Amino acid sequence: QVQLVESGGGLVQAGNSLRLSCQTSGITFSHYAMGWFRQAPGKEREFVAAIDRSGAPSYYADSVKGRFTISRDNAKNTVYLQMGSLKPDDTGVYYCAARRGISVPRETFQYDNWGQGTQVTVSS
Repeated sequence: QVQLVESGGGLVQAGNSLRLSCQTSGITFSHYAMGWFRQAPGKEREFVAAIDRSGAPSYYADSVKGRFTISRDNAKNTVYLQMGSLKPDDTGVYYCAARRGISVPRETFQYDNWGQGTQVTVSS
């Protein structure tokens, strides 16, 4: 049974940092590209970052480039999202997603395994 469990969300003031983790089980983690997405209230789920099976390359949405860093530890079956210089617009539920294969997708429909999400709230 495939499981993706996000953690690390919370309430933070603008300008501060937060690190999200996504622990996976039930998959051969090193065979999967991993992505982070987020969904704000009343909005569609949007791409944040994605990373190749091996750890490189990685891709980012323009809105987070230079502020967020995605990384993975294949020994721990875990993907991370380090978020810095947080803004109120970064508020939302953050989801990790997994996709088996060599591509590094950036669209929600391209992923077939999802976590339940973790709430991130950035206050001004």
